[in-house]
Amino acid sequence: MTEYRKSDEAIAKLTEEQYRVTQESGTEAPGTGELLDNHEAGIYVDIVSGEPLFASSDKLESGCGWPSFTKPIEPANVDELRDTSHGVIRTEVRSVHGDSHLGHVFPDGPEESGGLRYCINSASLRFVDRDDMEAEGYGAYLDQVEDVE
Repeated sequence: MTEYRKSDEAIAKLTEEQYRVTQESGTEAPGTGELLDNHEAGIYVDIVSGEPLFASSDKLESGCGWPSFTKPIEPANVDELRDTSHGVIRTEVRSVHGDSHLGHVFPDGPEESGGLRYCINSASLRFVDRDDMEAEGYGAYLDQVEDVE
């Protein structure tokens, strides 16, 4: 079993934007994230710890300006916390092992998929292509990733 954790080494490798988002609970500008328009098959893992967070098969085009997903690939890896910053009540999403700020979850997702929309910063994610999942230790999640013709 892989151990996912936050380390000084992983933090040191972050770009300024990745650090601001994951460690200081920042938000990247809408429409700027490198994974927003990614349509490849694979999984999205925490940029700090590597823990699996979301599958490409659960990604949706929400038009909000950030990558959005209907559910986590591994719910135990995602914490949902009450966020009262900015004068509104929202639900912040953080990775459990990396303690990275990921984004927020909203109740306006597709009803047929549970009604939730996880609005996630690209800066907090690393994409692992389906073809690399086995080699990188994520083979157990291959059945949750769609086949791309």
